[in-house]
Amino acid sequence: MSTTDEKLTKSFYDRISHSYDMIADSNEHVAREKGLAALAIQEGEAVLEVGYGTGHSLVALATAVGSTGKVTGVDISDGMKTVSEKRVSEAGLADRVELTVANTPPLPFADDSFDVVSMSFTLELFPLETIPTMLAEIKRVLKPGGRLGVVCMALPKEGEKDSFLEKTYKWMHQHFPHIVDCQPINATSFLEEAGFTLTVDDTMEIWTMPVAIVVGTTPA
Repeated sequence: MSTTDEKLTKSFYDRISHSYDMIADSNEHVAREKGLAALAIQEGEAVLEVGYGTGHSLVALATAVGSTGKVTGVDISDGMKTVSEKRVSEAGLADRVELTVANTPPLPFADDSFDVVSMSFTLELFPLETIPTMLAEIKRVLKPGGRLGVVCMALPKEGEKDSFLEKTYKWMHQHFPHIVDCQPINATSFLEEAGFTLTVDDTMEIWTMPVAIVVGTTPA
């Protein structure tokens, strides 16, 4: 992603941070919650959320890791950080959550830092050529045997056709990428090519568009 694209993306998410839940979360929350359930977060784990948005998953993750665990978040938007900090604080979980703002990749964390990395409707925001680099960074910061959970817009299965809404969405992404910034991806292939072993590979639909719920592990 070029510096100009990063600035435009950051500016866009800063502007919509206080209204994002009304725009998107009502459609995304079911898939996001299924993705978190598939990760099976354990008490005491260290978890990284890439693209924490308005902080709904941060609250769920911080609750799951308990008082002995830690949740770290990285997002491109200062506006999202402000909204998320308020949500986490109101949930009484601020002592176990640390949020940062950074353009990624790279990830601003040391090797082998986390038991789990979670991404919900984030991986598909990266240009296709950047996704392998992003996944390599995630492998770097995961501990041996660590888990990556991805919830993302997916491509139709082989033999299936795009729905009308999916075709419209792809057209909008091609012509107005800073407004419709997600693009459906084959998360399964990306994770396998990055060296993850898949333990969960499910699909659901949001408004006729397929959404992938994938969990992969790094070598122990």
